[in-house]
Amino acid sequence: MTGTTTNPAGTMTTDTTTTETTTAMTANPEPIPSSSSSSTSPAETIIDTSTHHDHDPDPESKPEESHVVKTHSGEHAGEGERVEVDVNVKEKEEWQPRTMDFGLVPIPRRLRHDPSKPFHFGIVMNVAFGFASTFTVANLYYCQPLLIQLAESFDVSYSQVSNIPTLVQAGYAVGLLFICPLGDLVRRRPLILALVTGSTTLSIGLAITPSLPAFSALTFLVGALSITPMVLLPLAADLAPPHRRASAISVVLSGLLFGILSARVLAGVVAQFVSWRVVYYLAIGVQAVILAGCYWVIPDYPRVDVGEGVGYGGILWSMGRFAVREPLVVQAALVNIASSACFTNFWVTLTFLLAGPPYHYSTLVIGLFGLVGMLGVALGPLVGRMVDHLDPWHSSLISIVLLTAFQTVQVGAGGISVGAVIVTAFALDVLRAMLQVSLTTAVFSIDPSARARLNAILVLSIFVGQVLGTAVGTLVFIKHGWRASALLSLGWYGWQIGVWMCRGPRWRWR
Repeated sequence: MTGTTTNPAGTMTTDTTTTETTTAMTANPEPIPSSSSSSTSPAETIIDTSTHHDHDPDPESKPEESHVVKTHSGEHAGEGERVEVDVNVKEKEEWQPRTMDFGLVPIPRRLRHDPSKPFHFGIVMNVAFGFASTFTVANLYYCQPLLIQLAESFDVSYSQVSNIPTLVQAGYAVGLLFICPLGDLVRRRPLILALVTGSTTLSIGLAITPSLPAFSALTFLVGALSITPMVLLPLAADLAPPHRRASAISVVLSGLLFGILSARVLAGVVAQFVSWRVVYYLAIGVQAVILAGCYWVIPDYPRVDVGEGVGYGGILWSMGRFAVREPLVVQAALVNIASSACFTNFWVTLTFLLAGPPYHYSTLVIGLFGLVGMLGVALGPLVGRMVDHLDPWHSSLISIVLLTAFQTVQVGAGGISVGAVIVTAFALDVLRAMLQVSLTTAVFSIDPSARARLNAILVLSIFVGQVLGTAVGTLVFIKHGWRASALLSLGWYGWQIGVWMCRGPRWRWR
């Protein structure tokens, strides 16, 4: 009689032991129904693997399956012998690990994909993702406090260098639209290594070029390649277990926001004491560290299955379909635009508010308000853990309602009490992070195989909101004062509540 057991290593063990029950079975030769009409050769053993593993939370939900394991011709298990049979032998024979990046650079063995050993997304990897996000997105903002020094160094007018921040943001938008979706088509590890290598190399040109046209062109290209955080974000969502997905996303987003807030401060302080070129030398050094960290930390996670025959044009087309035909994406994008406009309106007009009456603060003191924002961003991981215990719809609604309440404080006392400004600034950063994590978690649940494209849509909506908040918010502040500008943001928060209430939690939140 042949019996099958499962050993602790997860392989099937076939015992071939002759027992007395053989006679009884022969005496009652009732036909045994077969699940297959094909016959099995003597050199093959049919093994039922319906026995579930201990870690399977719902074994009954898995279909029963059989594996045919072939033994060597003429070799049969004798009496009392044990034959080790691996039920995954067919898969292991077909699967070969990828050992090289770009066909040249070896992948560290512990980072190679092995289906039997899933990658562990721990705190070290999550923090590494956040650090990489901080100092790659910073490339977009180093130039903003350096415009005066750039004009003097290149011996041009201020108007000629004023378009540099626009060029780097335009490059970033191009990267989001045309490079970021590649995260759904290719493996993320080599894509990230290529992006960081490219931005680091181009930053060398920014540091040494004596030509403004060359500097402007390189700025655009650096912006296009500084989308590494947007590739890391879906990868973190894929690697993290479902109960920690919001926390993982919040760490990457916190790193992103921290880079936006800290880059201006770092560049301004460095350029105050040494040449502006030192800022880009520092950028080269920190990106080289990120490149080394990415090589040693980022696992070679397989690319997602986007469907048979889907190419680059196909994923761009599907991204457009998501943007106009998926109700949840449309809803989240509209909320994102208004929320980003409120955030940008507050921080852009804050300089005008604090520099005028009744405060009359210096540039240094105004710059220190950025520390309040950084403190709020630092609480991002805690916010992510909170979102892990709520559904995305309710956590988004809570953050929008609280943002509306704190914006009411700004409307009433922003131009009267600096305490109101500080409270609003802190709450704005914390709750904005909570809203962004909630929206991202919700949208990522639509289609796990399209997270790079979905993330690109969300970030593009943030970009549109930044332009709206800067242009309209500044215009309203200059013409009508701080209270009108604050009321504008309050109206945008009301818009977000209305949009969010159009589709409640009973709708599809997969």
